[in-house]
Amino acid sequence: MPEIDFNSDLGEGFSIYRAGDDAAILPHLTSANIACGFHAGDSRSMRSTVALAAQLGVAIGAHPGFDDLQGFGRRMMTLSEDEVYELIVYQVGALLGFTKAAKVELRHVKPHGALYNFAAVHRPTADAICRAVKDIDPSLILFGLSGSTLVTAAQACGLTVAQEVFADRSYQEDGTLTPRSQPGAMIENLHEAIDQVMNMLHLGEVRTTQGTWVPVTAQTLCLHGDQPGAAAFASAIRQALLKEGITIQKPARART
Repeated sequence: MPEIDFNSDLGEGFSIYRAGDDAAILPHLTSANIACGFHAGDSRSMRSTVALAAQLGVAIGAHPGFDDLQGFGRRMMTLSEDEVYELIVYQVGALLGFTKAAKVELRHVKPHGALYNFAAVHRPTADAICRAVKDIDPSLILFGLSGSTLVTAAQACGLTVAQEVFADRSYQEDGTLTPRSQPGAMIENLHEAIDQVMNMLHLGEVRTTQGTWVPVTAQTLCLHGDQPGAAAFASAIRQALLKEGITIQKPARART
């Protein structure tokens, strides 16, 4: 039977501001991508989210993004390869400090927002991300959009990759995610989300907004934690996966 990791982007509040209900979402997950302070999050949110994920046995990953707190990391920034490398090392290093202090593992890295989407199509950016992750710890798993340039770069770099698909995002004909600026980018209907997940798992395909089908490899499934009703979506999707006999488990980390 198929198996899949179930992840969400968490720890995205900062100071007095909150984004999503992490405590309600986490029990349904096997992996958590924790914001590292640039697009969202701060030292308090990193520490508390690491502690909560560790308590529930959820695998912990770093979620680094562009240095764009005002735009939530969803605005494009033009950076050199060195700047991208430093961006990743700085943020992953920050979360690594908190996991070490909590005596738990940092298992994976997943870029956020505009950085994630750009690395999906731009090889120099993807290569810079992969070099940074490998230099920090070559046994870390890199999460990247299924079939993307980031996945190809990670495989070439010798990293373990978890190819990611999305329950609550629509797709374009080239396999990329529909930009959030366009209508229909987010899937807000639970039944549509579950249908998309099942097609990706059982058929290895996803239906695009243009009505065509594109192939995907579903190794980790993402649900955005900052969307309204995310906890209810997470619970329903988990139950649908289990009902289909699909094993939900965190991806295996490489041995070095």
